[in-house]
Amino acid sequence: MTAISLEPLDLAALLCSRVCHDVISPVGAIVNALEVLEEDDPSMRDFALDLIKKSARSASARLQFARLAFGAAGSAGAMIDLGDAGNVANGFLNDDKLSLDWEAPRALLPKNQVKLLLNLLILATHAVPRGGKLVSRATIEGEQGRFVITATGSHARIPNHVEDLIAGHSETGTIDAHAVQPLYTGMVARAAGMAISFAIEGDTVSITAQKAD
Repeated sequence: MTAISLEPLDLAALLCSRVCHDVISPVGAIVNALEVLEEDDPSMRDFALDLIKKSARSASARLQFARLAFGAAGSAGAMIDLGDAGNVANGFLNDDKLSLDWEAPRALLPKNQVKLLLNLLILATHAVPRGGKLVSRATIEGEQGRFVITATGSHARIPNHVEDLIAGHSETGTIDAHAVQPLYTGMVARAAGMAISFAIEGDTVSITAQKAD
């Protein structure tokens, strides 16, 4: 494995691509529904309005999640409320394929720890590509969190190369838009002074993040 070399502008571009990818689908659905309304077909009006409402909620949830997971979320050294993060995560991740149980006290944590938790939740969804149940547990001691996320579902797996990418390595030393998520997660973990580990047992993948030794 080779250490990944990535210019700051390239990292920013890949993260922007990642966020846009999440938002394009619901925004595109809104555009399609508006076109249906323009046809002035009464039989399709309720369908189109329902699609607009669902897609607008989805786009809003995805943007709110991205703001915390990838955005600045305040000035340097800012603290983020875990309760707010839980509300955002539930809005983004609970759908027809996935369910999320968020188990965390209402507490303020340094922003990089909260950003790490949200990014780990995204990696957990990759562990159950056919959908399933996510459980996110957080324990807090002072201003230090410990996170354990489990992803349970059919054909659960530890995503390919995820541990190498988190460590900042790839086979070629380069990455594409699909690999930026675990790479960024590893960068946030190091900034937060935390270490990440993966385990799998049956149809359950566990991801643990705790203070690095």
